[in-house]
Amino acid sequence: MFTTMYSQPRWWKTFFTPNRYSHEQIPDLTGKVAIVTGANTGLGYATTVALAAHGAHVFLACRSQERAMDAIEKAKNEIKEKYSNAPEPKLEFLELDLNDMRKSRESARNFLSKNLPLHILVCNSGIMMTPFNLSADGIEQQFAVNHIGHFIFATALVDKLKESQPSRVVVLSSMGHEAAPAGGIDFDTLNDETKTSTFGRYGRSKLANILFAKALARRLEKEKVYVNVAHPGYVATELARHTEASFGATVDRITQVMTNMVAMKPEVGALTQLYLATSPEIENLDIRGRYFIPIANEIRPSAYAYDEELQEKLWTFTEDLVKEKIGA
Repeated sequence: MFTTMYSQPRWWKTFFTPNRYSHEQIPDLTGKVAIVTGANTGLGYATTVALAAHGAHVFLACRSQERAMDAIEKAKNEIKEKYSNAPEPKLEFLELDLNDMRKSRESARNFLSKNLPLHILVCNSGIMMTPFNLSADGIEQQFAVNHIGHFIFATALVDKLKESQPSRVVVLSSMGHEAAPAGGIDFDTLNDETKTSTFGRYGRSKLANILFAKALARRLEKEKVYVNVAHPGYVATELARHTEASFGATVDRITQVMTNMVAMKPEVGALTQLYLATSPEIENLDIRGRYFIPIANEIRPSAYAYDEELQEKLWTFTEDLVKEKIGA
């Protein structure tokens, strides 16, 4: 893990890029409807607060209703304290369990039943470097939660995004996508614990996020639906909570020290995804299928991410897997 991250220059590149977006640049979002996955904590929570503070009606798509409702109350208080001119926040809970294909589809259908538009979808939720485990559908868990759950949820909402255009889809990836195994996605050995490391499995899932976003952007290139990808940077969130279980107490302590030293606060780390979700530049400059790092700086992802054949192979593989597990 640390050979891949802390000791290599590429890990530090996000610390030497300019800040190109701020909370003050977020436009009025009155009348906009947004969904943020994993909105009860970390980057998702910070994104939710910013969107709601600028007038958006935000759905917190989370697994736990209790944690989501706590986050809603916290967000309402925070908005009142920090944004004196903000409208009354519109915040709702939407149940979403990305670890379960059927529940991911059901969540999208539950939103559609509300007959609301959808202008902003932020696929924020994710897990990182968890011990090897399988999802509810028997798929390696990091790949299942980070990619497959969001694939099902987002594709079920595409028609609504098209109806509501101009609209945005923001997919969170990570610079960790550069740690994907040889070939990018090892389709035939996804569930073989011996073929990849914990961090390699995370990298594979994050590469899948970029491949999916680029394939989706291509499918929507004639629509005013703008799909882009964000690497939020090194942010102090709960994402690394599984480090001790995966690597032991010593590595966990080192990670905590590094986090305390250099990590951004979530409200800063969220600015890149907020840029992609709200900035007028996205529409004005027709920005689609691109990859951004802090804060709102475009950069080239790995060579695998540009492989259209791999993008389409992943799309077909995922569609077929979903059909196999839960039907069309």
